[in-house]
Amino acid sequence: YVLLCIAVASICTIAVRFAPFLIFRGKKEIPEKVIYLGKYLPPAIIATLVVYCFKDIDFTRIPGCMPELISAAVVVALHLWKRNTLLSIGFGTLCYMALVRIFAGISF
Repeated sequence: YVLLCIAVASICTIAVRFAPFLIFRGKKEIPEKVIYLGKYLPPAIIATLVVYCFKDIDFTRIPGCMPELISAAVVVALHLWKRNTLLSIGFGTLCYMALVRIFAGISF
């Protein structure tokens, strides 16, 4: 049963990855809707993730929300400086994990 589930998940993943190449193969022009989605969907997904990450933060507890705010500032600054998403998210995550540990040891 487990192997069957893994096989089905693998086939679905491969099918989704190869579908664009099969649909748009040759010299067909890419439809405007697909170009529009490729342009506007990634920023919309990032905005949704940002809202999701900040939705449970209590901004009335100033010391308690500092790890999230500082880490977000690190992500934004690194991305504006280097324009590297992996670097920005990676260092932002490391910064958050370190600050959570530091702030957990401090009692306010």
